[in-house]
Amino acid sequence: MCGRFAVTLPPDAMAQLFAASPANDLPDVPNYNVCPTNDVHVVWNNDGQRHLGAMRWGFLPHWYKTVTGGPRLINARAETIAEKPAFRAACRERRCLIPASAFYEWTRDEDGKRLPWYIHPTGGDLLAFAGVWQDWDRDGEALRTCAIVTTAANRTMSQIHHRMPVILAADDWPMWLGEEGKGAAALMTAAPEQSLSFYRVGTAVNSNRAFGPALTDPLDV
Repeated sequence: MCGRFAVTLPPDAMAQLFAASPANDLPDVPNYNVCPTNDVHVVWNNDGQRHLGAMRWGFLPHWYKTVTGGPRLINARAETIAEKPAFRAACRERRCLIPASAFYEWTRDEDGKRLPWYIHPTGGDLLAFAGVWQDWDRDGEALRTCAIVTTAANRTMSQIHHRMPVILAADDWPMWLGEEGKGAAALMTAAPEQSLSFYRVGTAVNSNRAFGPALTDPLDV
């Protein structure tokens, strides 16, 4: 799964990297502790134009009567996304990219304590998570929402967790965004071995109220 991540690249640099037109309401960066229900940076294509805008992280199917009207859908499993009622239309018609500098995952020690790991691209480049999005409107409350697509972890990542986000290379962005024909399903695989590196960080990030670059400092273990 992916339940927390970091974004440090400035919005203008993101817009340039993704060749996208930026909105005026983008979330503040850097953010070293992006949490579910936060607004996140998202790239999508509409009528042939890429846009960089803000969406709520937590996909809301149209039948939810309130924002808490069902399970919190922050992730969508690649293996079942095309069949799940919540995601199947979005998987066909509303795919997006969710930029991140890194993400966190947790293991547990022998006492059950959650131990966070900071997972980042080995080459230092920005990550582009595969995502899906959905507009939700109920009783005058309108939100644009998204979820991160996950898949089975590669061998390296499986040392920490059995799932990981689908991370797309730049050459695959056009197909995922629906700009280059069909075949997006084949992109929902684990990132290549050695493309990600990771290290332990302090438990401060276990709190969704924690912030600041110190959250990413390596822990001497």
